[in-house]
Amino acid sequence: MKPVFRYVPGDSPLLISVPHDGRELPAAIRGRMTASGQSIPDTDWHVAELYNFAEDMGASMLIANYSRYVIDLNRAADDAPLYPGQVATGLCPLQTFAGEAIYHSGGVDDADRAERVRDYWRPFHMQLQQTLDELRDQHGYALLWDAHSIPGHVPRLFEGELPELNLGSDSGRSCASDIEQSVAKAALNSDYTAVVNGRFKGGFITRHYGDPQRDVHALQLEISQRAYMDEATTLFDIERATTLCATLREMLESYQGSALS
Repeated sequence: MKPVFRYVPGDSPLLISVPHDGRELPAAIRGRMTASGQSIPDTDWHVAELYNFAEDMGASMLIANYSRYVIDLNRAADDAPLYPGQVATGLCPLQTFAGEAIYHSGGVDDADRAERVRDYWRPFHMQLQQTLDELRDQHGYALLWDAHSIPGHVPRLFEGELPELNLGSDSGRSCASDIEQSVAKAALNSDYTAVVNGRFKGGFITRHYGDPQRDVHALQLEISQRAYMDEATTLFDIERATTLCATLREMLESYQGSALS
């Protein structure tokens, strides 16, 4: 079995989590999937590559290796809904964002779900918690950045076109307001369309681990994929990505700089 995640330690208070760029599907699970499921269309394509520059900033990196179709690491282990009243993609998704079946039949039963939580979800989250604890002990505080991307148009999940930069702080609960405002300013002053706590306010990772009272701050950034890739082919666009990375660097520098002040 391939490791559940790749962890790269850094020397700053910043941890970047990439829970949805994994592509691996265990053979036993792949064999039950439809062609749509096997193509893993809802991957956060190339997000780990996009944030390669952050290692030079001293950031630690925690990158999932397995697809969100195996288990969604940004959902609670009990599968509690993040956005009540809206379409839920689930801890072990049964449909793609477009509504296509992921499995031929049978879906994911309780025993299967429990095994996936044990084998994939818990190791990732144990490493995440351990890293945040170590960063806070070493630096006096920790900064978590949960990195995501999604197509700009997903009619089943949201109306219209998503802004390019979607910053979430669980409506201000996961991050100190002055820190959030500094990062938001960098996004809003960029050449990209941006919103704070819009359709995406932060998933389980942001909501669960962000605890400003304990000097652990968490932000989620959901990027519209048109900002750095060809959404139709999923090919990485180096020119677009390079331009975007300049803005991402400014946002991360604001994150770290405001936490020090």
